[in-house]
Amino acid sequence: MAVYKLGILKGDDIGLEVVPEAVKVLNAAVAGFGGVTLDWCELPVGYPSYLKSGETLPASTLEALYGLDGWILGPIGHMAYPKDDPKAINPHPILRRNFDLASNIRPARSHPSLPCLRQDVDLVIIRENNEGFQPDRNMYKGMGECMPTPDMALSLRVITRRNSSMVARTAFELARQRNGKKKVTAIHKNTVFKLGCGLFIDTCTEVSKEYPDVEFGTAVVDTFAMHLVMRPANFDVVVTTNMFGDILSDEAAGLVGGLGMAPGLCVGPRYAMAQATHGSAPDIAGKNIANPYAMIMSAQMLLSWLGNGKGDGEAVQAAGNIEAALGKVLSDKKCVTPDLGGTAGTDAMGDAVCRALAAL
Repeated sequence: MAVYKLGILKGDDIGLEVVPEAVKVLNAAVAGFGGVTLDWCELPVGYPSYLKSGETLPASTLEALYGLDGWILGPIGHMAYPKDDPKAINPHPILRRNFDLASNIRPARSHPSLPCLRQDVDLVIIRENNEGFQPDRNMYKGMGECMPTPDMALSLRVITRRNSSMVARTAFELARQRNGKKKVTAIHKNTVFKLGCGLFIDTCTEVSKEYPDVEFGTAVVDTFAMHLVMRPANFDVVVTTNMFGDILSDEAAGLVGGLGMAPGLCVGPRYAMAQATHGSAPDIAGKNIANPYAMIMSAQMLLSWLGNGKGDGEAVQAAGNIEAALGKVLSDKKCVTPDLGGTAGTDAMGDAVCRALAAL
């Protein structure tokens, strides 16, 4: 029997509503597979944790995560945290860095029953997670930004062969698992960033030689941004650096209906963290209208990733069933949230997915 030790970190605002739906759906998905057990551990994080203990990321939470296989992290509303308290920190960059979650996997897929800009999108963007221009995670000590004078700001971009290799391998392995084109496209701007993007592309090219069954190509980021809008069906798995990936994955989400349809998974050599792309949406928190799709699919990706890593066919099948059940709920449109054109609440949509799973 495969036992998966998983954490529940609800986060802020609508995280308190959508994360429980993701947990509920995962439990329903594995219920029909006797060889899969989910061992859950709920841990404090975010503003609710701050109100209770004075810390948004308690040391006890960090310590407990090291004993898990992965966890679900709800959206974090860190922009509203007290600015003058060093214990009111944004948890997710620390989690990504501490657990070496170098690869951020962000799929985008059109659903025929939902209004969207393009109906031919089915791709995955993988961004490097812990380097690039992001100053909160690209230095061991200090920050990657400084202001030598009041009129000048400098940002340091970090690209390493190690992390470039990690995200490239994530991309090629995922291309093998998907039923798509078995194609990886690496995005860069080495016409300008000759050393940084040059190192990234050289590393991706080297890794591609280990995967002769997967087609490999490259594209300059601005050209790719245009082709993503005009011809998204040409792409399968896309891999790129941190900031490029952050921007392009939001562009892809815009094509398929917005960030409510944008799941995500952060992975590293040992751990995985399900984290939807959207924010904590305090304006709709507590109203039971938040769309749980992205969070449920993020949890689905977590189960699939862990199952594939262990060679656990039952876990992989259970994850596949979640995707099928979600597809049925979206197609029926009887139990979807208002942003998707329905009238159902967050919990009702989660219940509908569980019923669809039972029917499978």
